[in-house]
Amino acid sequence: MTDKPLVIRKRGEDGSKVISLRIRQETLDALNKIAAECNCSRNEVINIMLEYGVSNIEIK
Repeated sequence: MTDKPLVIRKRGEDGSKVISLRIRQETLDALNKIAAECNCSRNEVINIMLEYGVSNIEIK
């Protein structure tokens, strides 16, 4: 037996926020295909893409 407590965090306490957005069906289909190919969730794929885009954007 371990002395470590079981910690259950409330939703949203990990710094993540839930949002909604509209995207084209073609984009959703492409995201689903990518997620299936890399065995990731669609949410993971979107977050990876957003983090990359935010870190690498160039505004002119």
